[in-house]
Amino acid sequence: MKRSMKRILTTHVGSLARPDRQLELLFAKEGGDVFDADEFATSTRQAVDDIVDRQVEAGIDVVCDGEQSKSSFLTYVTERLSGFSPRTEIVEDLWVESRETLAFPEFYEAHRKARESLIAKAVKLSCTGPVKYVGQAVLRRDIENVKAAAARHDVREVFMTAVSPSDVEGQQPNAYYESDEAYLYAIADAMHEEYKAIIDAGLILQIDDPRLLTYYIARPDLTVEDCRQWARLRIEVLNYALRDLPNDRVRFHTCYGINIGPRVHEMNLGDIIDIMLQVDAGAYSFEAANPRHEHEWKVWESVTLPEGKSIIPGVISHSTPLVEHPELVAQRLIRFAGVVGRENVIGGSDCGFASFAAREQEIHPSIVWAKFASLAEGARIASRELW
Repeated sequence: MKRSMKRILTTHVGSLARPDRQLELLFAKEGGDVFDADEFATSTRQAVDDIVDRQVEAGIDVVCDGEQSKSSFLTYVTERLSGFSPRTEIVEDLWVESRETLAFPEFYEAHRKARESLIAKAVKLSCTGPVKYVGQAVLRRDIENVKAAAARHDVREVFMTAVSPSDVEGQQPNAYYESDEAYLYAIADAMHEEYKAIIDAGLILQIDDPRLLTYYIARPDLTVEDCRQWARLRIEVLNYALRDLPNDRVRFHTCYGINIGPRVHEMNLGDIIDIMLQVDAGAYSFEAANPRHEHEWKVWESVTLPEGKSIIPGVISHSTPLVEHPELVAQRLIRFAGVVGRENVIGGSDCGFASFAAREQEIHPSIVWAKFASLAEGARIASRELW
């Protein structure tokens, strides 16, 4: 994994808007409708090439495929894992009886209606049999597509997202294994195959684990310590899934699962950072640009970042259409560099900008590209000062 040895590098979290035709094919595919598999393959390949090109043009150093083949990073495993059957109930939706919903019911009611249309399109499953990895072909397709695009556009480093065992557990509840722990370890064994394949292909593996933080939001009946105890097992299981893989090829991302909202009742970074740093990863990506968490850069003053590891703080936000000024981006990066060292900071985004495949995104793609350009310019400004 590249580090900021001569200048501040830039990256982001992963998901980016899909083209209209790609959306149509994704909806048909996930809905069980008739669709042209050859056209889907061609459309996906072109969408990945285009999205890599746009990232490079915007000045992003470490790029990805924008999750163009996936309708959601939470549910893409439905075609990669066996042992699941359809269900009807919604599990741990942040718009249902969460701390935020209880505090601001009128605001989140409007968001619930919009989200229900997205949830209705998603395949909803429960675990009803042994979990096995069966996604070798689609994973190979995704790897080949992004590597081909990276070669065409002279990209030196590429990351690929993969979901954590905990997030599979949260979206696909257990109705087969004798305990949550047994279920988690079964998922970990299966996902290990995906994690290893991504790294073996020469890509950086990014583990997406928003549930590390969103569990606290979704469970108002639990204390911070309850959630910390819950998280310890999930990190233990994640490290088991990462066993024998080089941690300098792994980066870990967590976030709060809400885009635009008051976001008053989220877990503080200081309440979970020690557990997060137990993940066997070479870099840690987290929200740091939105106004509910920007002040938390000071948490790193009292935390020792392990030797040789990096942080990827969000310095542009997915929670506002305002495009951050490059000077503000630079100030954010310089603050982090001051507490953990300039070589240990990579500029990133708070979260993905299109976590669900949808025609309407909260932040319009044209604004996302402007944010990326500001991120790149801010990193250049910070680098001039730091070096």
